[in-house]
Amino acid sequence: MHIHILGICGTFMGGIALLARAAGHRVTGCDANVYPPMSAQLMEQGIDLVEGYGAEQIGLNPDLFVIGNTVGRGKPLLEAILDRNLPYVSGPQWLAENILRGRWVLGVAGTHGKTTTTSLLAWILQEANLSPSFLVGGVPQGFGVSARLTDSPFFVIEADEYDTAFCDKRSKFVHYHPRTVILNNLEFDHADIFADLAAIETQFHHLVRTLPSNGLVVANGGEVALERVLTRGCWTPVERFNVASGWQAGPVGADGGFDVSLAGRGLGRVASFALAGDHNRANALAALAAARHAGVPVEVGLRALETFHGVKRRLEVRGTVRGVTVIDDFAHHPTAIRVTVDGLRQRVGPARILAVLEPRSNTMKLGTMKAALPEALMDADAVFCYAANLGWDAAEALALLGAKAGVFDDLDALVAAVVAMAREGDQVLVMSNGGFGGIHDKLLAALAH
Repeated sequence: MHIHILGICGTFMGGIALLARAAGHRVTGCDANVYPPMSAQLMEQGIDLVEGYGAEQIGLNPDLFVIGNTVGRGKPLLEAILDRNLPYVSGPQWLAENILRGRWVLGVAGTHGKTTTTSLLAWILQEANLSPSFLVGGVPQGFGVSARLTDSPFFVIEADEYDTAFCDKRSKFVHYHPRTVILNNLEFDHADIFADLAAIETQFHHLVRTLPSNGLVVANGGEVALERVLTRGCWTPVERFNVASGWQAGPVGADGGFDVSLAGRGLGRVASFALAGDHNRANALAALAAARHAGVPVEVGLRALETFHGVKRRLEVRGTVRGVTVIDDFAHHPTAIRVTVDGLRQRVGPARILAVLEPRSNTMKLGTMKAALPEALMDADAVFCYAANLGWDAAEALALLGAKAGVFDDLDALVAAVVAMAREGDQVLVMSNGGFGGIHDKLLAALAH
């Protein structure tokens, strides 16, 4: 079958493209913005990409169009598909019907940490010789791809609460019907599609309602919003982490290692752990619990955590020039920004952190979270905000940070300002959920000169 994917360069739809290709389908696709790492992955797999959503792509004559949720009404190609009554389906529905059906699905949901936790869980199952299939919203370093299809009955998937497609406004994760689900955390996000936190809680409860009685919910016991979700009705056993009655991580050692316990009973120790921050140790606990439900002994999971090397765009070092290190991270919600800065602080100690931020997500562009930004960035030594195309005053929003915050509408001027301030030993932390105009390479090049 020939499948043409609209919005193919998003992490989710790109993953679907890889899975469809592995399943034997011919795959092509289009997108308005093509940038690495997804574009590189797709081209390496021999998947032809078309720039834009021109109606002429109808001439490719695919058997089926698979529509990503970034593609809305008004796009010429989508309008042509509808006008000609051509066959189409959403990405999550296609995935559920063609790949997930009949498998033991392990889903990872939550406002933050989905990509890292999904990667951790897939890695634990891999190290346990279970060879899982997976679809991750990033590229785990140990795998080198964001999606993989195997003969294993286990499929690990990043379960996103964002809406499915123009024709289906339910959250993506309601399509997946997992047996094991991690509920990592829950707070307000996606202000472009959700009116408030209660609306997101309802979608999470839709997910909980699909879980079988022989499944497992692994829930963050410190999250009030998740407790409200479960109180609305849960027909599946629940294990909690980050609480004394559930899974807990002990104090972190110099090598990043930590003890793991369940209900106060010691289960063993992760001798070393490459990921910094309390949030990543919580992610690891959730992955251990979910893997145990799939039959992986805890001691095997502990050893697997020691060999996990992270995910691209999650505190990923892009290079060091003249003693200045440039780091890339996907953080874009204030909470994610705060824990990312905190995680880097735990790693680098007193070294200066120069935070470079692009508020690019739909929620950030709306300004819904702008009041939380100063506190999220407080532990950085300097802040450089790229404010082009924002509908709110970033300088006003960051005024509480005083002289250590600068706002720029010109990317080259921002790069120049960062390089002018940087000195040996500094950590330049770049945070964006997009390509950010290739700023990482621009910073490294400017530092070299």
